[in-house]
Amino acid sequence: MNQESKRIVKVLWVMGALFIALVVYLSYFEIFRATKIVTNNYNKRQWLNEEYVLRGQIVDRNGKTLAYSEKTDDNKQVRKYKYGSLYSHLIGYSDKEYGKSGLESSYNNELLNINASNPILEITEKITGPKEKGNNLILTIDHDLQNYASQLLGNKKGALIAMNPKSGEVYAMVSKPDFNTTTFKENWEELVEDDQSPLLNRATSGLYTPGSVFKIITAAGALQNHEINTEYQCEGSVNIEGYVLREYQEIAHGNVDLEKAMAESCNVAFSQIGLQLGEQKLQDTAEKFMFNRIIPFDLKTKSSIFPSKGIMTKPELGASAIGQGKVLITPLNMVLATSAIANDGVMMRPILVKEILSSEGKTLKVNYPQALTRASSSLIAREIRDMMIKVVDDGTGKNAKIKNIKVAGKTGTAENDTGKAHAWFAGFAPADDPKVVVVVVLESYGSTGGKSAAPLARDMMIRTINRVK
Repeated sequence: MNQESKRIVKVLWVMGALFIALVVYLSYFEIFRATKIVTNNYNKRQWLNEEYVLRGQIVDRNGKTLAYSEKTDDNKQVRKYKYGSLYSHLIGYSDKEYGKSGLESSYNNELLNINASNPILEITEKITGPKEKGNNLILTIDHDLQNYASQLLGNKKGALIAMNPKSGEVYAMVSKPDFNTTTFKENWEELVEDDQSPLLNRATSGLYTPGSVFKIITAAGALQNHEINTEYQCEGSVNIEGYVLREYQEIAHGNVDLEKAMAESCNVAFSQIGLQLGEQKLQDTAEKFMFNRIIPFDLKTKSSIFPSKGIMTKPELGASAIGQGKVLITPLNMVLATSAIANDGVMMRPILVKEILSSEGKTLKVNYPQALTRASSSLIAREIRDMMIKVVDDGTGKNAKIKNIKVAGKTGTAENDTGKAHAWFAGFAPADDPKVVVVVVLESYGSTGGKSAAPLARDMMIRTINRVK
């Protein structure tokens, strides 16, 4: 082979390698990157679609319209939000200048009827043009319950979630402070600079010290490990290697077993249980309840945190067992943990969007109930449920009582860096056949969960039981 032929062969090899590399890159891009780029809020192509596709409606479970689009006289599109701030974190907003949030972001393709996941349909639409109307979202939310939850929270900072523990359907999800989606553009700079963080969805992305509501999880760990001693003498405080862990108002509970420790929210008992379990077993139990894991949901979420770097000191472990220290949880995770107890140990995947319908009313997708994980055995879940009934009947959660209906619950008063405790309540009703789980957190409220959060949860449970059959 002469020199000229060798050069030609080398050039052909290089060109072939480059061609193969291009094919590999395009394949990778189409499979792994294309959908993400198409759905990116900053992709201008989305807004080109919105110029001629009427964005779909968003309605509640009963067909009440919550958000819709209409054409103006100059053939432009205007997005309408009927209820101002009520759905600001849940539905969010869609705006050419400020992007998208909430369901407007996560379901943008469906609302515009973009076939980003189907290359053949996408190519067809490039030739024939896109459809003129987007698809509609049917939510699991009940507008009446959403409005009532917002009224209950009022001007308090925090979150309230009501959910069906058997199906995972979310009936109401409110985060405060909120913002008005009809005027947010005019107030954008003020919203961004506000130290109260009104743009933050506290229900899904707020990370809070859980305090004593975490004792549900510590109790599950104790019941899963039969060698753990669950009877203690509480004298109002305990010294753990120089760290004094105190009861609320240093009340001495005397001799307590696990049931009484739960009812009275005994820090001494639960810290000692944590020390017996050890870091690994307590972490394993927490992770069964979705700590340190991503919760699949229709909105963006943050992962709850059970610290797992290195070896905890005994004071850190004792504090973690009562939901203090570096343990952090989202209200969404707390409602799922509580729902697992209500649902015989099975945690259901949370659902916010129930159905997707075409503009002609054809069902395109249904989100059916689906088990997310088994957090505990059914036996353990029932034991904890009975303890939570005692919390409401005779313990710290008496303000959650409902006449003629058994309620199971757990209060929490969580110390944090602000100096004012978060007030928590997590519970469900009816306890023997749960229809609704409610979680309330009042951020830096400076009051006990039993005094301030439990009454709100009680009222929400009553309203939901009467409303949703």
